[in-house]
Amino acid sequence: MKNVRFVGLDVHAETIAVAVAESGGEVRSLGIIPNRCEPVARLMRKLGKPEQLRVCYEAGPTGYALYWQLTRLGVKCEVVAPTLVPVKAGDRVKTDRRDAERLARCHRAGDLTAVWVPDAVHEALRDLVRAREAAKTDQLRARHRLSKFLLRHGRRPAEGVQAWTVKYWAWVKSRVNFEQPAQTATFTDYVHEVEHAAARIERLEQAIDTSVETAPPQMRAVIEALQALRGVAQVSAVTMVAELGQISRFARARQLMGYSGAVPREHSSGPRIRRGAISKAGNAHLRRVVIEAAWSYRHRPSIGRKLAMRQRGQTETVKEIAWRAQHRLFHRYRKLIATGKTRQQVITAIGRELLGFIWAIGVHIEKEPPSRVAVAA
Repeated sequence: MKNVRFVGLDVHAETIAVAVAESGGEVRSLGIIPNRCEPVARLMRKLGKPEQLRVCYEAGPTGYALYWQLTRLGVKCEVVAPTLVPVKAGDRVKTDRRDAERLARCHRAGDLTAVWVPDAVHEALRDLVRAREAAKTDQLRARHRLSKFLLRHGRRPAEGVQAWTVKYWAWVKSRVNFEQPAQTATFTDYVHEVEHAAARIERLEQAIDTSVETAPPQMRAVIEALQALRGVAQVSAVTMVAELGQISRFARARQLMGYSGAVPREHSSGPRIRRGAISKAGNAHLRRVVIEAAWSYRHRPSIGRKLAMRQRGQTETVKEIAWRAQHRLFHRYRKLIATGKTRQQVITAIGRELLGFIWAIGVHIEKEPPSRVAVAA
């Protein structure tokens, strides 16, 4: 198409720096506009017809609201990965204007890598599972504060009582007391925070259950199918689907592994090949739940009561993939441990391979006709 304009936006909470690269001409800055709907719409009308515009901006804390607004206006927009934007090694000057110009220039050259933008359903589900993850982190911190406070003052449970069990909590509630009012107030506050965190997690998990029940049939089918894998219960499966979106958008399992950041970093040149730790250049939330699930594969293959319940109603293909995963990953775990690698290194490698089985199940379910998915759900 002739007269296509490539627009780079450097987006901040209150302002947007704008630059335009003509198809065969110069790159120029258009200044700064407020980050509000009306100024953005007015800018797009000023730049030309929607079909002639190609807009991009970096993914960041402002989310995808700008992307959705431009899409509604009929403008083709891409949200790009900030870490993959080309930067000159000797460039030591960074301003909003220069950033916008660089985005416009790289967008015209085709040097930018777009990220997946979730739809409204995936975005809502992702916000919910991330809220639960934050609540779990807060619960861990609250428990640490209370347990270290008790340890500091010599308050210890009876021999054999495990931390945070029913017996432990009964001991905290009935047997722990302090003489100083200030310490009593501190202890009461710490206990309240632990109870508040537990209630918060329970509310969020109930909300996740409700969201899964009301999710679109295909999304619900993928969530249920992923639970056929050992170590993947509902919360883990929901997190994977919320973070990945449509799993079949990855052409190969290796692409999904790279997206998680669980692949090793590499710096090779000529005959020298040097690989290091995992790159972590990917989705940290996905990587966390996958590596947590990978710990289950250090045990011999088996189907317990809970796993059998999760597999009920699944197709033979899904069950066969899940069973093959148990055998493959268990033997892989034993083999890597025998070579002398640390357990954490081995579990990370197992998690990377587990992503391949997740990809196989997701692609299998998403290729099913909608009518069959609705019946199975």
